[in-house]
Amino acid sequence: MDIIRKVHRLCSCCMQEHDVWVVRDVAKNIYKEQLVEYSATYEYCELADEYLVPEELITANDIAMKNAYREANGLLTTEQIVAIRKKYNISQSDLANLLGWGGKTITRYEGHQVQDVAHDTILRKIDSDPEWYLTILQERKKSFAEVTYAKYYRLAVKAYEETQDAYLRKSIFARYARYDDADCNGGRCLDIEKLIDVMRYYSNSNKVSVLYKVKMMKMLWYADALAYKRYNSSITGLVYTALPMGAVPVAHGLIMDLKGISYEEIEYEDNTAYHFKSDNSNQYPTLTDTDRVVLDTIIDVCGGDTRDQIVKRMHGERAYKETKANEVILFKYAKELSID
Repeated sequence: MDIIRKVHRLCSCCMQEHDVWVVRDVAKNIYKEQLVEYSATYEYCELADEYLVPEELITANDIAMKNAYREANGLLTTEQIVAIRKKYNISQSDLANLLGWGGKTITRYEGHQVQDVAHDTILRKIDSDPEWYLTILQERKKSFAEVTYAKYYRLAVKAYEETQDAYLRKSIFARYARYDDADCNGGRCLDIEKLIDVMRYYSNSNKVSVLYKVKMMKMLWYADALAYKRYNSSITGLVYTALPMGAVPVAHGLIMDLKGISYEEIEYEDNTAYHFKSDNSNQYPTLTDTDRVVLDTIIDVCGGDTRDQIVKRMHGERAYKETKANEVILFKYAKELSID
């Protein structure tokens, strides 16, 4: 028996005023023909040496028992169901309506009723797959008031975007797992938060003109190479390969879609261009003063370059000349960087 707290009041057991103990102990019960062991809460009167179970604790203990049953059978607990609903900030009745269940179903599942396996699977699917939840919400749009639907839709999109960003990050890190050599990554493990801030720093600078994807990729390499030349460590931990137009980071296509990177797609007759946009913020929490000095140097030298000019600049670097097509550009060549 563990004592949770003591409350000085009139004891309903002995009808005397004294410290009533609130205690927790292991309890066992049979639920659905299964022996369930769980942690139950009681009140204890030391004078009468008796346990009391007021109505509110009867309710709490019943839920505790059923949660123990849920856990033993691989089902979501009440707390987990509540967390899924709060993830989308949707009411109990609206979530039940969205799923085509009875209006009180979610309310019961967050209380005393244990869900069946089919409903449990659907709730888990909603939690792990916001895109699926968003699809269901769109299909049931007419079931909600316009204002209510707009709120739920906005929150669903936010959850979906956050899931996509987490997936992107995992995918990027997976691509970088093989590059643990300092000559490939500049002596730094990939730092996605810092990478985002570097790209934002470039995008927000009024000294950087016509910043499209090709130019951004080269400016990233120049910053990492210059940092390595000066301090023996790159800024972002990116690994670059030699492509026809110069240095390009591994997984560059995924990097573009990281949350926090703002760009617009511009369609031309034969291709699509990616133009980076300012987010009108001057907050870069991951960048050190040393990082900013390096970035400002690159901006001063390359910020006014056109795409063709920065590509020509890149083609003139020994690092590019000495690297075979599609191979990793080694940081040992940064010591001979034309800048600084």
